[in-house]
Amino acid sequence: MTRNTREAGVTLIEILIAVSLLSLLSVGILMAMRIGFNTMEKTDKHLVQNRRVANARKIIENQIAGFMLTRAEWHPTPETFQTLPFVQWEAQSMRFVTAYSLQDAWRGRPQIAEFQVIAGEKNVGVRLVVNETPYTNPSQTGRSIVAIEPDIKTGYARTHFTAILPGPQSFVLADRLAYCRFSYLEPLGITPFQLWRTDWEQSRLPLGIRIEMAPLDSTPSELHVSTVTVAFPVNRNPGLEYRDAQ
Repeated sequence: MTRNTREAGVTLIEILIAVSLLSLLSVGILMAMRIGFNTMEKTDKHLVQNRRVANARKIIENQIAGFMLTRAEWHPTPETFQTLPFVQWEAQSMRFVTAYSLQDAWRGRPQIAEFQVIAGEKNVGVRLVVNETPYTNPSQTGRSIVAIEPDIKTGYARTHFTAILPGPQSFVLADRLAYCRFSYLEPLGITPFQLWRTDWEQSRLPLGIRIEMAPLDSTPSELHVSTVTVAFPVNRNPGLEYRDAQ
């Protein structure tokens, strides 16, 4: 009986070996879980970035698609005023009234959309932001005009607007860009019949709007912002002047 009891026992060395194997197995499981969580976090980060880029592109397209031709009442003096179209087409700034808003999409009230290219964080690259302000009447839009002066070269009046300033409510459409600029498609009567230009100072609407963008970082595994080209959604001859849209 004594001999059988001793043979059925477990030695200290066997216990140490079992504990060591269990520890190694636990460490392997924890390392595998950590690698899995890190991979899931990176994948989720890429998906969020890709979704943000896709949404920003859709926002730009919808903002332009919702363009509304409105007027502005500019008061050069308290006693006089001048009515003119409320549009700003520049290489780094763009301002107009749109039926699409970031908060309510197509269901809200018209908004004054102000697109501006500003310096990036710590002056690294540039970023594209947009401000939205509910549109009320031509007197409101007229307060954005600073001055109007004739342009001898083009024969059109050049409208000067107040600066578009970023604020807490500004929405960043694209960040960490190498460059960002706006250009507008002009119809021509001769070859090449169309011309993209950044100095739009005409009394008619462009055929299309293009926002040229390029990322500052080019990571192959991520979706990056690219140039957005949108046909101008005006249901009339784009060669007609603004006053013909009344």
